[in-house]
Amino acid sequence: MNEIGELLRTTREESGISLEEASGDLKIKTIILENIEEGNIGSFKDIFALKENIKNYAKYLGLEETKIIDNFNEYLFEYTSKIPLDDIEKAMNEQEHEDVPKEIVSPYTTSVKPGPSKLVVVLIALGVILLVLIAFWSIRQVTINNMTSNIINYANSMGE
Repeated sequence: MNEIGELLRTTREESGISLEEASGDLKIKTIILENIEEGNIGSFKDIFALKENIKNYAKYLGLEETKIIDNFNEYLFEYTSKIPLDDIEKAMNEQEHEDVPKEIVSPYTTSVKPGPSKLVVVLIALGVILLVLIAFWSIRQVTINNMTSNIINYANSMGE
């Protein structure tokens, strides 16, 4: 990654383009371009966005972007293949014991957030049913054989 970053930096400097100018033209933050040039892969959460930024930056500088991306892919393969198998197995075991959805997500992007739990849905449904029953009961109380309204009419007629 350092070699790719150094190639991008020297090409930019030889072209007389400032980092801010490249940032403005590419609509990529200056800090992102700085991290790419310095080879700071750890400062990127999304490896696919990083790859796209490297491709656009190389194309902008007039470099052969497919060759740069091939070099980046080789670097990534070497970088990820150096992770010890024990660490991979440990991470897999930890994931199995967690209550995490079994959906496929990239380790370089954010995970999928689960929806509302079943308990929340049941409680909301019970609340709605309770409100409907209360409304029905109160309407029924007012209209049972017009008894309530007759009593009110009788009380009003007594007061006259």
